Amino acid sequence: WLREGHSRMDAILKGTQQIGIAVVGCTATLVIAFLPLAFLPDMAGEFIRSLPMAVMTSVLASMIVALTLVPFLGSRMLKTHTHGEGNFFLKHLQRFLTWSYARVMPLALKWPKTTIGISLALSGLAFFLFTQTGFKLFPTSEKPMFLINIKLPLQADIPESDRVTRLVEGELKKHKEIVYYTSNVGKGNPQIYYNVHQQDVKPDFAQVFVQLDEEASPKSKTDLIKQLRKKFNDFPYARIEVKDFEQGTPIEANIVVRVFGEDQDTLRKLSFKVEEILKKNPGTFYINNELNTYKSDVKIKIDKEKARTLGVLTSDVDKVVRMAVAGLTVGDYIDDRGDSRNVVITLPRNKFSNLDALKDLYVNNIQGAPVLVNQIATISFETSPTAINHFNKSRFVKVTSLTKEHVLANDILKEVVPELNKLKMPPGYYYKLSGEAESEGDALGGNFLSVIILSTFLFVGVLLLQFKTFKGIIIVLSIIPLGILGGVVLLLFTGNPMSLVSIIGFIGLSGIQVKNSLLLVDFTNHLRAEGHSIDEAITMAGETRFLPVVLTSITAICGLLPIALNPNPLIAPLAIVLIGGLISSTILSRIVTPVMYKLIPPNLESNEEQ
Repeated sequence: WLREGHSRMDAILKGTQQIGIAVVGCTATLVIAFLPLAFLPDMAGEFIRSLPMAVMTSVLASMIVALTLVPFLGSRMLKTHTHGEGNFFLKHLQRFLTWSYARVMPLALKWPKTTIGISLALSGLAFFLFTQTGFKLFPTSEKPMFLINIKLPLQADIPESDRVTRLVEGELKKHKEIVYYTSNVGKGNPQIYYNVHQQDVKPDFAQVFVQLDEEASPKSKTDLIKQLRKKFNDFPYARIEVKDFEQGTPIEANIVVRVFGEDQDTLRKLSFKVEEILKKNPGTFYINNELNTYKSDVKIKIDKEKARTLGVLTSDVDKVVRMAVAGLTVGDYIDDRGDSRNVVITLPRNKFSNLDALKDLYVNNIQGAPVLVNQIATISFETSPTAINHFNKSRFVKVTSLTKEHVLANDILKEVVPELNKLKMPPGYYYKLSGEAESEGDALGGNFLSVIILSTFLFVGVLLLQFKTFKGIIIVLSIIPLGILGGVVLLLFTGNPMSLVSIIGFIGLSGIQVKNSLLLVDFTNHLRAEGHSIDEAITMAGETRFLPVVLTSITAICGLLPIALNPNPLIAPLAIVLIGGLISSTILSRIVTPVMYKLIPPNLESNEEQ
């Protein structure tokens, strides 16, 4: 309006009046687009919820500023343009855009069906590429640190675990990029990362926390982890796992297969078959089957008739044997420094070097007379699994696996699941996937889908209130796949998989696209209401709105570049999606939206009445 010679106050009032309702509609669509992310369930929601909440509150605040403070400042500070084309930069940019737009737009309007056909082909390509990117809910951490878990054979003691840990530390000393490391033998390190919890106390376990230089790049950390994995892969007597930290919800491993059933031997056979299937896949490593190793337990079978005859309680037999083997806590005392310590009663270890020694234990009966344990019980060794798991009262066994660098768990499962389905499991036996698959299902299923459906209806409802016709909604929404195309192409080009963060980027991109298209359609309707023909209104609106859209897109891309170039794998995909989508939608939607408008022009009766 200023370039056409209107005063500042008149230009501000006309401009605000013209786009005020459209700005409110754009803000509502953006808020609704991010609404489902604010209702993500479980820990995934807790982890990401602050981002959509910040976006929604920022968008609402920006709407208030745009409709109040900006017009006020504009009425006081904007200069009256003596040249209709604006300053030097705007003049040449406007001429270039007008020149290029004037060459392409007439051709597109001349053959609208061909243009839409090309648009549909590009949309199909976008959705095809979307399915080829793979999916990983959260990426690995970019922090310059990682863990080394050391697992020895069952019932190994602390000195053995310490000896292996010293060998691992010796290897770590050879790498200059390691600033320091901290080892804990017999238990895990204290919690040093938000989704990694401390391991239980076990003499056959040790853990080493490794800290790299703060300036170390994610690539250098990845290369070092690969070297150490190769070095420790065939380590004798111990299983040494070098594990990077993961973002998002805590999971035991990338791939977890749970086999359910009642008979332990049958579960063991099935778990071996699952283990073999995972081993055949080249993208898996550190495969762990709980039933690969068994432990030896002392089995005490009490003859209840003899015990009752001799007046011995079974609980007393249990206490005596436990005291001999592990000791019994009978109290505590506080030392000079105020620390509380347990008082444990046990028998000398050298007296019980074999199983027969347990048979010579005595237990008092209810009259206080000693009774030889061997008189009322049979003591023997038996093998048992290292872990007996239950879920909803059903027994199961786990087979876990990590995935190699740049290999997605979903891609492996596409190959593994058909093989698992071929397993001939007895009646009552079945498997379930856990790990990343379960985490993704918990985050993106259930109530979240209900919120998405509700948000979709709200989204369409806002657009329907804006245009009062479904034709306008179709025109506005038709450009979303064109932005997705650019975002997916740039994701593939940079080697990033689809993730929850990139999905947020696509949601934000869709909101920006709808905003730009909504303003263009609204302005075209306004020109038609003034008496211009459809072709004139389309051309004038396209030329008028092209420059603001290009300028806002360039500004957004420049602001996003530092984030996209940041090596942080958590936040960079969001910026990459937005940049790629803004480039493709800015170029393509300025052509497709006018052509769609010409093919299905909205009815203006309601607008004119308004």
